[in-house]
Amino acid sequence: MLSFKEKDKQYVANTYGRFDVELVKGNGAYLYDINGKEYIDLGSGIAVNTFGAADEEWKNAVIAQLGLIQHTSNLYYTEPCAKLAELLCKKSGMKKVFFGNSGAEANECAIKLARKYYSDNHEGNTGKIITLVNSFHGRTVTTLSATGQDVFHKDFGPFTDGFEFVPANDCEALLSAVGDDTAAVMIELVQGEGGVNALEQAFVDCIKSAAEKHGFLIIADEVQTGNGRTGKYFASEHFGLKPDIITTAKGLGGGLPIGACLMGEKVEFTLGAGDHGSTFGGNPAVCAGAVSIVERIDEKLLKEVTEKAEYTKTKLLKMDGVKSVSGLGLMIGIETAKPAKELAVACLEKGVLILTAKTKLRMLPPLNITYEQLDKALEILQEVLTK
Repeated sequence: MLSFKEKDKQYVANTYGRFDVELVKGNGAYLYDINGKEYIDLGSGIAVNTFGAADEEWKNAVIAQLGLIQHTSNLYYTEPCAKLAELLCKKSGMKKVFFGNSGAEANECAIKLARKYYSDNHEGNTGKIITLVNSFHGRTVTTLSATGQDVFHKDFGPFTDGFEFVPANDCEALLSAVGDDTAAVMIELVQGEGGVNALEQAFVDCIKSAAEKHGFLIIADEVQTGNGRTGKYFASEHFGLKPDIITTAKGLGGGLPIGACLMGEKVEFTLGAGDHGSTFGGNPAVCAGAVSIVERIDEKLLKEVTEKAEYTKTKLLKMDGVKSVSGLGLMIGIETAKPAKELAVACLEKGVLILTAKTKLRMLPPLNITYEQLDKALEILQEVLTK
């Protein structure tokens, strides 16, 4: 009889370079494999499990909704969808929300929204969207087109037209690219897949002033940085930025698939009936779980995230084998003397799950990870760094 691992290799598409471990259960920041081995989770499903594995409040909210109705189409109203939209608008100061199933779908919505807004205000003409080199906006053909990394473009052309890339933190290049033909500038405040690098305040200010001059929209891709990950509900708050459109996903659902495109005052009425849609977007069970997540991301938790982040970065910078630390909040990139992928495998063997991004290690632990768990994980990391 085939093991789960063997069945996976036989029947699942070969799109993932999996680590050699079969996870079966978890509790908060602890995960357990098929043999009962315990791991400290510093990845949280790539910033998805906001409060860790099998979070009780999230689980109960989902189960309660499943006992009522698990799904209905968007032809009808449901309370969880409306409640979640209200919470997100109040957290962000935005006006309306479109729900999809992923970060890529949220970004697709943002792109359509920006294009239609430009068309509505420019006699049906199309405008270009500027994104950044080393950005990552998703794996659909259009969000790949918006992604400023050649490595993701190989083999999948032709791509959607209308995107142009400029280097991050290069105001001169940005000002040369934007103009009256620009529909939007789309940015990640921290480039996650691009190496966990935060933008510079001066560059964000440059985008803001250019937007005021030319009238283009600012889209903040907060798929990974949103929902408390950086110590603010949205990373744009760190920069004094009020985007016209915010996209988010990952940690919003607490473990179930959801994406959200938040619309500011300029664009709140741009999309009308039939302009966009999603069969599963706004699913009541997923939204009920998300409500339980969003309601708990309060100022107390955000303060704790900031404190844990500073604590972790301070310890990391004292470690032999660590060259630099980047990121914001509990979205941490670690430049190491040894190859990051080798270190990630070594950490796995000793009971710590950690991610990579480009040439760096990447930490995205549950927001409620304890100091005891952090200390234990960091001790193991120091051990593999110096072995």
